[in-house]
Amino acid sequence: MDIKKSEEVLAEVHRNCQYAIQSISDILPETDDEEIKEELLRQHEEYERIGGKAALLAKEREIELKNPNPIKKGMMWMGIKMNAMKDDSRAHIAEMMVQGTVMGITALKTTLGEMSPDFADEEIRQLAKELLKSEEQFEKTWKNLIA
Repeated sequence: MDIKKSEEVLAEVHRNCQYAIQSISDILPETDDEEIKEELLRQHEEYERIGGKAALLAKEREIELKNPNPIKKGMMWMGIKMNAMKDDSRAHIAEMMVQGTVMGITALKTTLGEMSPDFADEEIRQLAKELLKSEEQFEKTWKNLIA
């Protein structure tokens, strides 16, 4: 098992937030459901807040965070648009969000599991845990909207 360094953990938090923000921005215009829009905006704000914290920590520690691959972002955009065009119902939008959130949770759990037990940067560890907690809450929220 590869031991994760603080740069890698912070990069994962940043990447996770960037993909979530992008996905939410792509999905928002595809729904007319006000409750869904409000939830998307609330979650967008939370990802922005945590992503901002990650950027500040990176700046303080002189860590360069790379933005997500533009090709992958384009493919995400196309997938979201095609999926929503097929079915823009509340349940389907919520289902799409669950899928994205689960991918984020999986990546974060993997990263946290690969961190050294004596991981030096507690602030970065706490930020990753904060994002994980938010993502798990978002997953529950979306699952409730599917039913």
